[in-house]
Amino acid sequence: MRYLALVTDYDGVIATRGRASGTAVAAIERLRQSGRRAILITGRRLADLQQVFPNITQFDCVVAENGAVIYDPRTREVTLLARPLPAEFVNRLRELNVDPLEIGQVIVSTWLPHHTSVLQAIQELGLELHVIFNRAAVMVVPAGINKAFGMEYALRKLGLSRHEVVGVGDSENDHSFLERSECAATVANAVPSIRKLADVVSSAANGAGLAELIDELIATDLSRLQDRMRQNLVPIGRLADGTEVTLPPYGRNVLIAGPSGSGKSTVTAGIVERLIQMAYQVCVIDPEGDYGTLQDVITIGNQHHAVTVNDVLAILEDPKITLNVNLLGIPLTDRPQFFGQLFPSLHAMRTRTGRPHWIILDEAHHMLPVEWSHAARALPQNLGETVLVTVHPGHLAPLMLKQVDTVIAVGRSPERTLQEFAAATEQPLTWPSGLAHQKDQVVIWFPGKDTPPFSAQIIRGRAERIRHHRKYAEGNMNYRSFFFRGPGNRHNLKAHNLAIFSQMADGIDEETWLFHLRRGDYSRWFRSAVKDSYLADQAERIERRPDLQPAETRNLIRSLIEARYTLPE
Repeated sequence: MRYLALVTDYDGVIATRGRASGTAVAAIERLRQSGRRAILITGRRLADLQQVFPNITQFDCVVAENGAVIYDPRTREVTLLARPLPAEFVNRLRELNVDPLEIGQVIVSTWLPHHTSVLQAIQELGLELHVIFNRAAVMVVPAGINKAFGMEYALRKLGLSRHEVVGVGDSENDHSFLERSECAATVANAVPSIRKLADVVSSAANGAGLAELIDELIATDLSRLQDRMRQNLVPIGRLADGTEVTLPPYGRNVLIAGPSGSGKSTVTAGIVERLIQMAYQVCVIDPEGDYGTLQDVITIGNQHHAVTVNDVLAILEDPKITLNVNLLGIPLTDRPQFFGQLFPSLHAMRTRTGRPHWIILDEAHHMLPVEWSHAARALPQNLGETVLVTVHPGHLAPLMLKQVDTVIAVGRSPERTLQEFAAATEQPLTWPSGLAHQKDQVVIWFPGKDTPPFSAQIIRGRAERIRHHRKYAEGNMNYRSFFFRGPGNRHNLKAHNLAIFSQMADGIDEETWLFHLRRGDYSRWFRSAVKDSYLADQAERIERRPDLQPAETRNLIRSLIEARYTLPE
């Protein structure tokens, strides 16, 4: 199921002139029976809404007062997302003869033409408040409060994100939450600015229009809009003329394949970064510790700690978190079994919450080797939103490969990579004349479509990422090695790579360790010899903290190295 929640306005959508439509109420009940959640979002005060709308218990959550108040109809719990407006502001409005004047738990509202008095009071008192116009209504809320803010809070409380939402509104104050919804919808009576914003507009007005949208949502999951909402498309490459090659965020599976060292991780990291920028939740399965340095990603597991399925699921419950699962602590032979337990659990979570939106499976042949006999039982029939990264497509389980609909071939032999995929999936491949490898280019193919393979420029991520550099992790850096000498050059202990450095850091005496720490020698070595500015910056922060105990500084610097590089056991 693509959309798991409907977020709808009250006045002008469910209700006409304040009275709820029986057609709309019945449609919302059908929506709930389909397994979807319903959130009501309104500028009205909660007490006012409860008085005019007895069907409020149909909703999983109510966002009132234009995003400032959250109400749970089941528990009757009320949560204020902001402080009430200052009493001096309300008193000044009364002095200015603003009438009517409605005072909510947070919001203060009136009608045109009293907006001039509202602005006068705000200016006189030097307040930072937000004035919202909604047809003839004038609403005043604290700065930062709007319907989008309230919707995000309600969704997070329900374990959902905005990417599972169809939002339905009709007026100016609906703009913020419709813009944040994965699919923005409106009824026929909406104001022009909202109709322009919407991805879909009903043919009927008010409650009948809402029922029309709900019935299509239940019947088709709005599948006709799948490739039309360009604001949700994920860029994966760029053509010679600058046109972006994009991927719909739902219902696609991607294979990134090519020889070792060809740039697969660079392409993958760029896609992950763009997904994160678009607020999609990503779960990276990382067998070799390649993705632990991506910005805004939490990494669990390392070569000393084997991550568990429960660890993964517990962290992903928060829609705001993108997770990197480092498998270095799990033996290679045990990884297919681990993935066989993890993947059905992730799929069950997706069924319930729609998340994680994307699963990135690096070195996919480690988890899904071609000889793995349990693939049919472990994998769902409809995989969905998964990126597989591997050297040889033919080394993956055929059941997995047959669900791929986008292939990105990286490296100097894209034709060989795509031919291997085509042979493994028993699909015809016609290689275009003149198509060949080019620097900083990949070859993209959409199997099953009429489009032949074509070349596209890589869209690189902006964040720095450090791969498994054997030269630094376990090789010999020669004259760039680090020397633990200590005060008075009492030692001359050579650490010719990061692995030896970490071992010596554990065993060196405290005086020698602190000697180099206080001089900034560690960050200087990371910056000048290892050429890792990120590691150097983090180490420098540790060096400058006098509150840390010596043992804590050792552990922190060693943990930084282990998270950033794959060190030998």
